[in-house]
Amino acid sequence: MFAINSRAVCAALTRATALFFLYGSAVAGIPIQHWTQPSGAQVYLVESPAIPMLDVRIEIDAGGRRDPAGKVGLANVMAASLADGVRATAHELALDENALGAAWADLGAAFSAGADADRLSISLRTLTEPELLDTAVALAARQLAEPSFPAALWQRDRPKWIAALKEADTRPATLAARAFSQAVYGPHPYGWEVTPASLLHISVQDMAALHARMLRPCYARVSLVGAVTRAQADALVTRLLGRLPQQACPALPVVPEVAPLTQARQIDVAFPSAQAHVLIGQPGYRRADPDHFALMVGNHILGGGGFGSRLTEEVREQRGLSYSVDSHFAPGLHAGAFTISLQTRPDQARQALELVRDVLAKFVREGPSEAELQAAKDNLIGGFPLLLDGNLKLLDNVANIAWHGLPLDYLDHWGERVQQLTVADVRAAMARVLQPDRMVTVVLGAGAPQSVKLGQ
Repeated sequence: MFAINSRAVCAALTRATALFFLYGSAVAGIPIQHWTQPSGAQVYLVESPAIPMLDVRIEIDAGGRRDPAGKVGLANVMAASLADGVRATAHELALDENALGAAWADLGAAFSAGADADRLSISLRTLTEPELLDTAVALAARQLAEPSFPAALWQRDRPKWIAALKEADTRPATLAARAFSQAVYGPHPYGWEVTPASLLHISVQDMAALHARMLRPCYARVSLVGAVTRAQADALVTRLLGRLPQQACPALPVVPEVAPLTQARQIDVAFPSAQAHVLIGQPGYRRADPDHFALMVGNHILGGGGFGSRLTEEVREQRGLSYSVDSHFAPGLHAGAFTISLQTRPDQARQALELVRDVLAKFVREGPSEAELQAAKDNLIGGFPLLLDGNLKLLDNVANIAWHGLPLDYLDHWGERVQQLTVADVRAAMARVLQPDRMVTVVLGAGAPQSVKLGQ
C-alpha cells in the first residue's frame, strides 16, 4: 500500500533516538509553547529540531472513572478496539485490523490507544520526513475519527479479556490488591473493577456511543515533542482532529471526591500462598494539592527511595523481615491511594506489620531528619535529567503539564521546588494527608483466623 522501506525507517528511528540523548543532555531549559485552537483543542509543543522524529499524545477526560454503571471497562475496551479497523468513506476503502496493522508497519510508525482511571490517551510516533509524516497523520486521523468497531472482533476478543481476568484471579497479588482497592475507595470509581460480568454487558454500540460523545477536539489536550515548528504543529493537530465531530463540548458531570476513611480496618484474606502479601494505606491526595512536592519528597524518604528509605532500613536491613518494602502515592484528578506494600513469610507477617505501622506513625509524627531530607534532595535532583532523556519521557512530562494545568515552566523550576523544602514542610504535609490510625490493612496468605470473601 505504501512504497516506503519500513526496515530503513526503523533504523532511522533508532538513530534518531540515540541522537536525542546527545542533544537532550545539553538542553538547559525546556520551552513549552501552548495555544488553543479555534476548535477548542489545547495544544502543547516542545520543538526538538535535532532529530527527524515526532511524538504526539492526545488526552481526553474519558477514562474509567466515567464508565457507565454495570459496564466497567468500557473506556479500556473502546480504546483497544480503535485498532480493529476503520470504516470506508466516499473516497477511501475500509481497512480491517490486518490492513491497518500492515499500513502502520509499512510506515515504520506507531499508533496506540489506552485508558486509565482518569483519561483516554491516543499516541502517534513517526518520523518527520514529509511523505512519511503526511501519510502517518492522515492514517491516524482516520483511525481516530472513523473506527469500525466490528462486532465479530469483539465477540472474538471478549473471551480473551475474560480469560485474562480469570487467570489474574489465581494470583495472590491480584486478590490482595482488589481487597485493598475496594476498602480504600469504597464506591468511588477509582475502586471499580473490570469483571467478566461487566465485559459481557459491553457492546460495540456502547463503544461507538462513547466514541461519538467524547472524541471531540474541544475535549482534547494535545502534546507534541519533535522536529516541527509551531505553525507545522498547529496544522498537524488540525488535520489529526479535523475528521472528528466539531460540535461544542457540553460540561461533563462532576465525579465526587474519594471519601476519607473514618476508622481503621483490617482485612485478612485466606489464600494458600508461600508468601504473605501485606498492603497498608488510605486515600492520598489529588495531584492539584499545593503540597505535592513536599509529599513526593516525604514519600521518597519513607519508602519510595529504595535502599535509602526508612522502611527498607528498618524492615529489610535491620530485621530481615522482607526482601523489599515500599510506599507510594498515586495522585490523580482525585485522591489516589497511598500504599505501603511488602511480602514476607507468613509466620513473620504480624511482626512485619507491627513494625511498619510503628515506622509510619513515627515518620508522620516527627517527619524526616535533616540528613534524610538532604539525601532525598540530592537523589531526586540528581536523577531528574533521567526523566527527560528521550522523546517519550519528555512527552510524558509535557502531557502531565497539559493534563493537570501546570505552569509551562514547571520542569525548569522542578529542582528549585525540591531544594526549597524544609523538614517542617515535609512533616506538616505528611501529617496533614496521612492518618496512621485510620488506614486499611490487607493481609493475604498469613493463615489468619478470620478471612473475608472478596467481591467481584
